[in-house]
Parts: sequence; C-alpha cells; structure tokens
Amino acid sequence: QVQLVESGGGLVQAGGSLRLSCAASGRTFSSYAMGWFRQAPGKEREFVSAIKKNGESTYYTDSVKGRFTISRDNAKNTVALQMNSLHPEDTAVYYCAAKYDSNWSSTRAHPGAYEYWGQGTQVTVSS
Repeated sequence: QVQLVESGGGLVQAGGSLRLSCAASGRTFSSYAMGWFRQAPGKEREFVSAIKKNGESTYYTDSVKGRFTISRDNAKNTVALQMNSLHPEDTAVYYCAAKYDSNWSSTRAHPGAYEYWGQGTQVTVSS
C-alpha cells in the first residue's frame, strides 16, 4: 500500500515556475514507477511525466518537454516535478501516481496502469 500526498501548487504568472512535490508512505516506494498527471476543468485526466523506480528513465508528454523535469529521491520517498516557463494551458489539478515498475514502455502514460493516486494539487497559470 502506498499513500501519496502532493504539495507545491499555486497561482503563478505565465512564464513563471513551480515545483510540485509528492511524498509517499510505505517501505516499497523504490519498487514503484511514479507519474504525474493533470486534469483541467471539463477535460479528461492526461499524462504529464513519469520516472522509473530507480530514476534511470523518464518520459514526458510532448507539450511539456524542455519545460518540466521529473525527479525522485528514493531515500526520502519523494518525487518532484519542476515546472518552468509555465503557460496558461498548464492550468489544472496535478496528481502524482504510483505503479509497480513493470512493462514501462507500454504503461507509463496510461492512468489505468497506476494503482495509487494522491489527492491532487491545483496549479493556476495566469496570462
């Protein structure tokens, strides 16, 4: 069982930066790949980024490549999403999620593959 708690959301102007953090409970955090997803009002939840259990591989949706960076610290049971050059269209509730690290390439971007979810943190980017 993994419990996830996100933090770091807020209101920022376009072009600004935010750093989201996700704290995980449980002793098996290092067994899980971690992902970030987001959901804007009236839209489906979409994939943002993912990182393998030991951090050796990361993956991003095209719209955030070069602007967002995912990282993890297995000693502290945390995963972070550094978001730079934010756009108004990045406005959404951001969720972190955990999945057992298997079938990485085929499942990393699929919400249904993730077993555990946080409660979400709101990110609002003003123009």
